[in-house]
Amino acid sequence: MSSYDAIIIGGGPAGSACAARLRKGGMEALVVDRALFPRDKPCAGWITPQVLERLDLAPEQYARHGVIAEVRAFHVSRLGSAPVEVSYGSPVSHAIRRCEFDKHLLERSGARVRTGAEVVSLERRAGRWVVNGEWEAPVLVGAAGHFCPVARMLGAKPSAEAAVAAQEAEFELTEEEAARCTLPDGCVDLSFAPDLDGYGWCVRKRRWLNAGFGTLRHGRLKAQLEQYLGTLRRRGVLPEGCRPAMRGHAYLLRGLARRPLFAEGVLLAGDAAGLAFDSSGEGILPAIVSGTLAAEAILAAGLRPERLDGAAYAAAVEKELGPRDQGRRGASWLERLGARFAFRSADFVRREVVEKRFLRRNGG
Repeated sequence: MSSYDAIIIGGGPAGSACAARLRKGGMEALVVDRALFPRDKPCAGWITPQVLERLDLAPEQYARHGVIAEVRAFHVSRLGSAPVEVSYGSPVSHAIRRCEFDKHLLERSGARVRTGAEVVSLERRAGRWVVNGEWEAPVLVGAAGHFCPVARMLGAKPSAEAAVAAQEAEFELTEEEAARCTLPDGCVDLSFAPDLDGYGWCVRKRRWLNAGFGTLRHGRLKAQLEQYLGTLRRRGVLPEGCRPAMRGHAYLLRGLARRPLFAEGVLLAGDAAGLAFDSSGEGILPAIVSGTLAAEAILAAGLRPERLDGAAYAAAVEKELGPRDQGRRGASWLERLGARFAFRSADFVRREVVEKRFLRRNGG
């Protein structure tokens, strides 16, 4: 059996961030993921400046490894209404393809990696965790998303949780289709449901488009997704007749998440812990932050894993990202009525939607 200082289940941004920090601190981690990288990951692929800062990754540096487009404009609307444009003179975010981004981060971590490996057993033996009867370590990190087997071991029940359900597709336009597309390169289109409990997105990244819809109201997802895609076709964003093959995924908003962040010798990070921001559903930055903090907790315990302080890790996560399980109510009829008119104001859209909710400026 192979031994490591930590075993990380999940090779996405949370797992790779954790592995990279452990390696820098002199510990050896094994990252286990059931997928083969590069793998198709349902995600809009829009990263904020804070992500690049945390990763110490310059856009021009990353461009050698994958598509990256500057985000300088947003088209924002309520579903079925005309969009308001918000433009910036310089890039305020970037758009990437997750299949390329995650592969690069995992390779850059320098960790031992076992991909294409399904987790079939997690056992606690003499103070150590044994995975699949093949690998052992004193500490286990769950970073495999909403359906992470480590989170389920700690009692998470994905089918019973109040998660966002989403459908999305990423596909490449032909040169002719890209030339006709009315959404500029690097522009993000956002369209909110009337109840404000869901929104559609379309992100242009060179010749690639990622379009989808996510909502807490699962019963409305199919209809609202079709309405949004139809709007994109009528506006000339999607090619006429384009019906991309959609993929589903789910994630928890931190205000509704009740999953424990730790147990004896176990830490959860990223979507496995339910850390996506309530305001936008962004999960990449919380994944990187929590993955790094998990590694810091492991390094602080050093060669005495029994000293792993899960409570201190959970407190550090909440200090960096904000409190969890605060409850979240739907918008009232008065708020919905106000939004109907407010979404016509470019100042409101810029200040309250783009900058506060998505760019996390001005107290967002």
